[in-house]
Amino acid sequence: MLTIVLLNPVVLMATWSIVLLVILGVLIVGLIALIIFGNKLQKKQEAAEANIMNGAQTVSMLIIDKKRMKMTEAGFPDIVLEQTPWYLKRSKVPVVKAKVGPQVHTLMCDAKIFDNVPVKKEVKAVINGMYIIKVMGLRGPLDVPQEKQGFFKRLAKKAQKEVDTNKKKK
Repeated sequence: MLTIVLLNPVVLMATWSIVLLVILGVLIVGLIALIIFGNKLQKKQEAAEANIMNGAQTVSMLIIDKKRMKMTEAGFPDIVLEQTPWYLKRSKVPVVKAKVGPQVHTLMCDAKIFDNVPVKKEVKAVINGMYIIKVMGLRGPLDVPQEKQGFFKRLAKKAQKEVDTNKKKK
């Protein structure tokens, strides 16, 4: 007589395949959690930007100096430093010294436009409190700084230049 033995399919799987399936499951759950968390943060950021733009006003100012420095060294008022979380006090922020009217102010700048802010020029800036949101040229457009090239782009450009000079010699 033949006996049929029913085996559990999990028992037949090798140990390494079970480990891989568990790792794959954990990675999928982690990816879904990151997507949900990222969407929530994006909505918060959009709401904060809309709130900043609501109270914005346009001011003409003369930019004296700009640099990235720690908040504690930037010379911001004490109330600003008290309201800042401890982990952000040590991070470097884009700081602009500007003459607005007869007074010289230390302003914080948006990181996206910091490279476009010209030094020792008069500009029109959209600000909210002490935060510069947007900068426009007062007399004509602003000079756009040249974008930095990466290592491989520079290497490719150099190689192309060598090829071109070799072709001209022949």
